[in-house]
Amino acid sequence: MLIRKIERFLSHHHMPRTKFGRLAAHDPRFVDDLRNGREPRPATEARVEHFMNTYRSASHVA
Repeated sequence: MLIRKIERFLSHHHMPRTKFGRLAAHDPRFVDDLRNGREPRPATEARVEHFMNTYRSASHVA
C-alpha cells in the first residue's frame, strides 16, 4: 500500500508530509488525503514511487 511506503519514507528522511506532497505529487495535501482514504491514479502512484526511489538514490551518493 502506497501510504505505508510514504510513511516509512517520511520517517526515514525526517521530511514533513506537506513538503513530500509538494515535491512528489505537486500537492501539499497529498499525504493527508491518502491518510483519509484517497486512492491515487496509477500515474500519480508511479510518479510518487519514482520520486521516493530517486530521492533515496540521491541521498546515499554523498
